[in-house]
Amino acid sequence: MYGNLITEVDGGVGIVTLNRADRHNAFDEQTIVELIDAMGAMEANPDVRIVVLSSTGKSFSAGADLRWMQRAATQAFDENFRDAANLAEMLRRIAQLPKPTIARVQGPAYGGGVGVIAACDIAVATFDSHFALTEVRLGIVPAAISPHVIAAIGQRHARRYMLTAERFSAAEAYRIGLIHEMVPDNDALDEAVGQIVDGLLKNGPTALASCKSLIGAVAGKPLTPDLIDDTARRIASIRATEEAQEGMAAFFARRKPDWAPGE
Repeated sequence: MYGNLITEVDGGVGIVTLNRADRHNAFDEQTIVELIDAMGAMEANPDVRIVVLSSTGKSFSAGADLRWMQRAATQAFDENFRDAANLAEMLRRIAQLPKPTIARVQGPAYGGGVGVIAACDIAVATFDSHFALTEVRLGIVPAAISPHVIAAIGQRHARRYMLTAERFSAAEAYRIGLIHEMVPDNDALDEAVGQIVDGLLKNGPTALASCKSLIGAVAGKPLTPDLIDDTARRIASIRATEEAQEGMAAFFARRKPDWAPGE
């Protein structure tokens, strides 16, 4: 179905894999459009409850494909704006997907690759992964990825790594909040991602979607009466859902809720 991606669905998990190992899984216009379509398909598929973003080869993603960037430098503003808007939309689709997203990071990630990791809800990486926001070295800026990266690592760390374009380790990525967990190798990476997936599948699908919406609505906002009112309305609304009723009934009956996988 796709030229630069591999997609599959297995046991409630949608897996979207960047498949340009020969180009270190760099993004070009085709890859971006395919990712937008793939995330839309994962959202629409009722069998998908969690989405894992992964990649083939030794690199998670080298960011923007330099051949694509070179072509973009010769384009008019309107064409450049369209390409940039597509990149921003791809990241928004990942960040606002109403299903949990996990970045499985098995190697280096630069520029837009860091943006994809930041847009995901959860990120796990191997010890030998490393990261860089290299845009300024090319005379450009990490504009489209900036909302997601700053949300993940904060303005202070973003100032350093966006301005210096220096490479940093998985340990540093963990320290500043870009990744949630480090593991020694690919086998441990699959095990760690599997454990997170297993935990997520125990949770109500509607509750997970509502929780993602809640985080987006509350993060960085001042504690105003309107915000308090919004949070109260959210919990009042979800308590009346069939899913919430099933979840509480299952708890008191000491059984699994109907959305939880069997043994």
